[in-house]
This record gives sequence, C-alpha cells and structure tokens, in this order.
Amino acid sequence: MNLVEKLNWRYATKRMTGAKIPADKLEHILEAIRLSASSLGLQPYSVIVIDDEELKKKLRPFAHNQPQITESSHLLVFAAWDVINEERIDNYIANIAAIRGVTVESLKGFKDRMAMLNGRSEEQNFSWSAKQTYIALGTGLAAAAMEDVDATPMEGFQPADFDVVLNLKEKGLKSVSLLALGYRDAAQDPLASAKKVRRPKDQFFIYN
Repeated sequence: MNLVEKLNWRYATKRMTGAKIPADKLEHILEAIRLSASSLGLQPYSVIVIDDEELKKKLRPFAHNQPQITESSHLLVFAAWDVINEERIDNYIANIAAIRGVTVESLKGFKDRMAMLNGRSEEQNFSWSAKQTYIALGTGLAAAAMEDVDATPMEGFQPADFDVVLNLKEKGLKSVSLLALGYRDAAQDPLASAKKVRRPKDQFFIYN
C-alpha cells in the first residue's frame, strides 16, 4: 500500500490492546522521527520513549485518565528545550562539523544566521521549539501508518505534571505533545470501523 492508502487507514485510535510493537517496526518509526524536518536542522527537542508499564500508570492520571496511555505499546513524549542557549547552538555546530568533515570555523556564516535565536525571549524560543515537535509528531504518524501500527497524537495532558514524573526539568526539557503507539482494539473502539471524515478536495485546496 502507498502512503495515501496508509493515511486513509489510520485514525486517532481511542482504545488499544496493549500488544507490543515488534522491535524493528518501533525502530523504523523512531528513526523516521529522528530524520524529520526541523527548522535550521536544530531539532530543539527530545523524544522520551516509554514502555515501562508502571511509569505509564503514573502518567495516566495526568492525561485525563485516557486509556491509550496504559494500553499503548509505547508512549512517546515530545519535549522541547526549555531554553536555546549558546551551549546548545555550539553543540549543534560541532555535530555538523564532525558529520560533514568540515571545520567549526567554516560554519561561522551559518552560526551567525542563528543569532536571531539569541535576540528573542525565552518564551518566543520555547514556542518556536514546541512547534518543531509537531513536525516530528506528524512524521511519526505517517511512519507508524506505513508500519501498520496505530498511533494517537495527544495534547490532552498536564505538561507540568509529566515534567515532574519524567524529571524533565533536570534535562532542560518541557513536555509538549504525546504519541501513543500500539494496536487498535476494534471491539472496544467504535471509531475503528468508522469512515474517515475529511473536507472534500474542492473545499480544502485553494489554487491560485
């Protein structure tokens, strides 16, 4: 099946069976997320991969008790950098230099273009970083569909409480969005057999 067919198959699964995703499928999904587009290539976020059942139980009350938290095979937490500072930018520049086999000095022009980040407030930079996580989350949704894995994007949770449980402050991160991965429980989820609803093409696309 092609990507369009897979996207038509997927939906925001409300109930999952708890069955575990094979390791190779999970790795493909995670690698797709890692390779996702990111402004400046900076990737100002991390993805916490949770498969520990007890930890998921601790988190569920802070996600409005949604069953996907504990019924998922893996729960991904997309967490943005709390601040964008010189150290993080320098680490990124050093990584580019190492991977591409060039000097840090040769990347000065590119680093100078990133100076705009230093001219913005922490709130502005966090908002920008948080938006980057949604690009990766979207890539994860598509990648999961290609692996015949169900996925539920979630914003209905209490980020501050997730941050405490996952010790994210110590990591310089703040949780932004979730992606529950697993397999649909068709007997418990009425949406499993429902037709996909999207706006028709002639109302959705505007050609100029």
